[in-house]
Amino acid sequence: MATPLEGCVGSLRSSMQLLDSSLNILDSGVNDFPRLSKVLQTTRHFELISESDLQTAQAALLSEIGPEIESLLQRVSNYLDKLERREQSLIAKCNLNEGRLGREESSSSVFRTSGATSQRKPAGEDSGKGLTALQELKYKQLRQKKDRLSYAVETLEMQAKQRERQLRMSMAAPQAYDD
Repeated sequence: MATPLEGCVGSLRSSMQLLDSSLNILDSGVNDFPRLSKVLQTTRHFELISESDLQTAQAALLSEIGPEIESLLQRVSNYLDKLERREQSLIAKCNLNEGRLGREESSSSVFRTSGATSQRKPAGEDSGKGLTALQELKYKQLRQKKDRLSYAVETLEMQAKQRERQLRMSMAAPQAYDD
């Protein structure tokens, strides 16, 4: 009886060794499985959407951003117009001041020459062509008044042009929204 059982025991031992070696092979094959699952895992980097969804999103974005852009462009346009008007005003002031300086220099040289000639003339000739000090003062005051009035006229003309431009812009703005 021992012999037939020895064969069974030997067969069982060889089966256990075979099973043990199979477990070792499987263990060596699956011990790297977590790393392999991470390496082989697929990652979606880009989402694919339909063209109609894309167009809808673009239209929504445009409807949100469009009014803001128009507002900013209008503000920039108004600011540029303001700077342009300021530049024109400064140019007009500069021209007016240059004109005043030029007239003052020429009038002072006329006054100097008339004063020099009146000193050289005898007392009897002074009443005909030369200007008296009172007349020179009145002449200078009238010249300054004329300069001030011409400056006021230039300022009013620029303001009128500015208001015309604003009126044109306000009339053009509703037409742009009608389109």
